[in-house]
Amino acid sequence: MSNTVKKKTRKTTAKAKAKPVMSVVPDVAVTATTGKTNAELVSRREAAVARGVASAAPVFADRAENAELWDVEGNRYVDFAGGIAVLNTGHRHPKVIAAAKAQEDLYTHTSFQVVPYEPYVALAEKLNALAPGDHPKKSLLVTTGAEAVENAVKIARAATGRPGVIAFTGGYHGRTLLTLGMTGKVSPYKKDVGPFPSDIFRAPFPSQRDGITVQDALTGLQNLFLTDAQPERIACIIIEPVLGEGGYTPVPFEMMQALRDICDQHGIMLIADEIQAGFGRTGTWFAVEHSGVVPDLITVAKSMAGGYPIAGVIGRADVMDAVIPGGLGGTYGGNPVACAAALAAIEAIEEEGLLARSTALGEAFRARFAEIGARVAPFRMWDIRGLGAMLAIEFVTDFDTATPDAELTKSVVAHALKRGLILLSCGMHGNALRIMVPLTASDAIIEEGITIFEAALAAAIAEQSA
Repeated sequence: MSNTVKKKTRKTTAKAKAKPVMSVVPDVAVTATTGKTNAELVSRREAAVARGVASAAPVFADRAENAELWDVEGNRYVDFAGGIAVLNTGHRHPKVIAAAKAQEDLYTHTSFQVVPYEPYVALAEKLNALAPGDHPKKSLLVTTGAEAVENAVKIARAATGRPGVIAFTGGYHGRTLLTLGMTGKVSPYKKDVGPFPSDIFRAPFPSQRDGITVQDALTGLQNLFLTDAQPERIACIIIEPVLGEGGYTPVPFEMMQALRDICDQHGIMLIADEIQAGFGRTGTWFAVEHSGVVPDLITVAKSMAGGYPIAGVIGRADVMDAVIPGGLGGTYGGNPVACAAALAAIEAIEEEGLLARSTALGEAFRARFAEIGARVAPFRMWDIRGLGAMLAIEFVTDFDTATPDAELTKSVVAHALKRGLILLSCGMHGNALRIMVPLTASDAIIEEGITIFEAALAAAIAEQSA
């Protein structure tokens, strides 16, 4: 745990009482438009939708705008989840919506493999320009993050002629069988659905909680080379520059730099999985940029298109061209409407200065959370971590044992929802809250969300102490 954070959290201060929750009233009165209730839709959902598809909140969306959402009963919520980090540009960004609608008036699908179209090429050009590194680059567009990861592995195998993949403890790379093999967390993703593909190996991730230093992790990787994963048979090492589902823990920069050196030494492709961390979430276009490392391949999705389903792989041109014509693609890959939306979302990030906004939000969140933790929940907020506005708060039962407190975390999420704030948890022990609020959210909405969080934390602490 960071000593700085620990010191901040230990202090108790006599700050002014929390501001009352602000009510943001839209220009036009908002009412439910469906005439249905959440309870009715929950019942229909349980009867019709597979149990394995979980929903964090028992409320159904009716409409949304920027960082606000209204359910079918007309209840309003501040959205700090952003569709799982998909909405860096907010719900229904005007530029994104306008671009998508304009494309819909022309054509919605041809399959790029049948009749190609310019939006695909234009987005590939933009991604190649944004990705770190001075070398020539090319891009592949697909539909989902898991599909992007699978294709990155396929490309790495074709480029190296090797089968092996090394991933890390706590990493999340998708829910298909290949990506589940790489995902480093059993429940709920991998439970009861094995066996998983071969030639996938797991290396330790640095963890202050578990006492695993960067050197320990690198030693573990070298031991893996000696015991199970012959380096000459490894096609790629894949890592999230900031763990997503694993707890919003950044990879130490020296670790990322060492991985680059190891990959260069053994002819291994380094893949940065930027699906959750990309497009401004951390204050740079890609989180790996903080370390100064240039990966061979980058997987992207989520906030690339402001809510439209699209994903991709960006990489060194010579590596991307290792697969023969026809070996990459998919019927819906690089859908023209999603491509148009992505180009508009990227333009909005540039024009509205959202990279700097992410950095500023991260600094503000850190300060506020540390102060609230010290005052409302002393010795319970173990860590505040992340890069830019990609932050997590980790809760424990006490500082002496640092036992993860998933129940408190779950209670905070529930109390926040009752008060009108959507939050999501994460982490190997389910005891961290992650912040994924749209970077376009106003200061007033951010303040409202923090105020609700404080009230929810106080209620959860009181409930646990009762």
